[in-house]
This record gives sequence, structure tokens and C-alpha cells, in this order.
Amino acid sequence: MNSKDSGNTGFVVLISIVATIGGFLFGFDSGVINGTVDGLKLAFNSDSVVTGFNVASMLLGCAVGAFFAGTLADKLGRRSLLIVAALFFAISAWGSGIAGGSTEFIFYRILGGLAVGAASVLAPAYISEVTPARYRGTLSSIQQIAIISGLFCAFLSNYFIAGSAGGSTVEFAWGFEAWRWMFWIELVPASIFFIALLFIPESPRFLVASRKKEKALAVLTKLSGEDALEKYNEIDASIAGDHRPRLRDIADKKHGVRPIVWVGIGLASFQQLVGINVVFYYGSVLWQSAGFSESDALLINVVTGGVSIAACLVATFLIDRIGRKPLLMVGSIGMAITLSVVSIVFMRAVVQDGGSLELTGHTGPIALVAANLYVIFFNMSWGPVMWVMLIK
Repeated sequence: MNSKDSGNTGFVVLISIVATIGGFLFGFDSGVINGTVDGLKLAFNSDSVVTGFNVASMLLGCAVGAFFAGTLADKLGRRSLLIVAALFFAISAWGSGIAGGSTEFIFYRILGGLAVGAASVLAPAYISEVTPARYRGTLSSIQQIAIISGLFCAFLSNYFIAGSAGGSTVEFAWGFEAWRWMFWIELVPASIFFIALLFIPESPRFLVASRKKEKALAVLTKLSGEDALEKYNEIDASIAGDHRPRLRDIADKKHGVRPIVWVGIGLASFQQLVGINVVFYYGSVLWQSAGFSESDALLINVVTGGVSIAACLVATFLIDRIGRKPLLMVGSIGMAITLSVVSIVFMRAVVQDGGSLELTGHTGPIALVAANLYVIFFNMSWGPVMWVMLIK
């Protein structure tokens, strides 16, 4: 590989990393709520049902953001829509921390969900459009690493803020409780994301589709060097062979919807239905209910985030070597076994007078090991592989 190729590869990696800051914010926004549940209950005087909706409200925005992201990106551009998402992340982080009631809080969380949904669609799409085929699987799987890194950093900041304040519901600084500062920390990566997006190019595919040949060639020259014109012609020919997407394009007389669409829906659905969101959103509550202190529960979250990153790195190394399907199969078997162990341990836990659980003897360490193995299996398989398979 000559120096020019190395320079192009470095540029591709750099802009891919910038794009996946959106995935980092996805993870941070999902993980930060883990340490704020007690604060939300106390500040908004809410019961378990309302608190649960407060926690899950972001997902409503996610669905809407993901649904409209593709159409808007085709009109406005991938980079432009990611910039809007960065602004929404920042507004949501500030508003969630300053909210005085559930209605206000839910509004800001849904706004953040719109950003999460858009970023979850556009970041891997953008990467797939700027990376050479030989790097696509590896660089696309960075999305999951970014998400897990965001979770880890959220868990870590929650742990230090709560530890410094003496608890998530205790005043931390400037008269505001610690749980509010947990949200405000997100302003830092959201601002970095916004600024970094100003320095990366628009997707060459969007530029070609928009008939902006000079800009497209300029971007392709940075990405592909002397092959820029050839790449431009390939993209142009590909677009010329396409037609405007319509819902009826996915129709199939025999199956109702084309089988490949069902496969995509199944992959995305199973990734969410395997139970990982219980760990992401309620890990702190889960371990506190099992008898751990808030500080220890938040520390367990940090450990879980750390092993998740390691597992994602392993998946990134293996995904183009052993294939997607073997990883999914191994991950499914591993998750089924470890989650069964966790379920059995908690089913046999002693119920205290206040309703909390107590894991006696060796059951506590067994639950911790099994839960973290479960997270490892997820992040070696369904976590990163789903993103890669959907964009392929």
C-alpha cells in the first residue's frame, strides 16, 4: 500500500469515527437514565408506572426518528441531518436535567429519542457510503462499539457524580441534584459531535444523486484518490438504475412483504427482544433490588460497560473472518444459557419485608458473573452484527 492509499484510509477512518459519535450519544443517552431513576421518582413524585414511562419515553422518539431519517436524509443530506441530530442531543440533555415535571421531562427525552433514531440509521449508512468494501464490515461494526462506549461513559460519569454527591438524589453543585448533572454531562459529547460534523464531507452518494458533480468528485478524490472519476461513474450508474423508493417496492405476492425485509425486521427485533435493555436501562435498579447499595450498583454498571467494549472489539476482529451467522448462533446460545442462570438465581432470592431481594451465599457472585457473560455474548454477536447485516 502506497502513502496515498494510507492517507485515504486514514481519512476514511477519521470521518467514520466522527459519524459514530452519534452512536456514542445513542449509548450515553440510553445509559444515563440508569442512574437517575431514584431522582426522577423523588423529584416528580411519580409512581412506578409513570417512572417507567419517563424512562422508556425516549424510545417513542427513536421510532419516529428512525422512520423518517432515511427520507429526510435523501432530501437534506446525511451530514446535514446528523448536524440537526447533534443539536437535538444537546437540547434534550439540557432539558432533561432542568425539567420540573414528568410532562416536560418526557418532551425532552422524546426529542433526544428523535436524535437517537436518526443517528442509529444515518451513522452506519454514512459509513457504508464512504468506506471501501474491504473495510465496510469492520468500520460499520464500530457503530456498536460507539454505542457501548457511550453506555460505559454514562455509567462511569453516573458513578463518579453520585459518589461525589453522596447519592443520586443529593445536591451535587450549584444547588442541583446529582441526577440532573448526569444528564448535563451529555452536553460535552453532543457539542463535540456538532463541531466535528462541520469538518467532515457530505456523503458522495448523496452529492451524486443531487447532481453536484464537482463536490462529489472532490469528496471522492479524498476518499479514493485517482479512482475518483471511476467511483463517481459507478455511483451514478447505480443511482440511474434505481428508482424512487416506495412502500409497494417491498410487497411480495406470496409472503406479503419480501423475505429479505422480514429478515431485516427480524434481526432488529431480536436484537431488542433478547433482554439487553433491562441491563441498559434498569441495571442500577436491578442490583439495588438484589441488596447492593446504590454506589455498588453503579459500579457494577461500570464493570458491565467495560466488558461490553472488550466484547465488541473481539466481534470487530472476527466479523470479517468467521462470518456473521456463526457469531449470531454462538451469541444466541450463550445468551440463552447465561440469562437462564440469572433468572434462576433471582427466582430463588429471598424476599425481604420491604419487597427487596437478597441474594444469599454464592448466588450474588453467580448472578454477577452470569449477567456479565450474558452482556459479553450480546456484544460479540447481536449487538454489532445486526448493524452490519442491515446495511449489507
